[in-house]
Amino acid sequence: MSIGDIMKSRGRPKADTQPLMVRMPTALIEALDDARRQEEDLPTRPELVRRIVEEWVSRRAPDQTA
Repeated sequence: MSIGDIMKSRGRPKADTQPLMVRMPTALIEALDDARRQEEDLPTRPELVRRIVEEWVSRRAPDQTA
């Protein structure tokens, strides 16, 4: 067994996800950071964006009964 076989991989575990790059105005990023600081667990920016999008999608889902 080589050292490369033993070393753990870094970063987020692979899952059924895709990266998404988004540019935002500075004022929106500052608002996002303010919202992060209000959370008990101080999520990362990407985590807070995921939470916001998941909440938005869950609120819209019942309306999509076409």
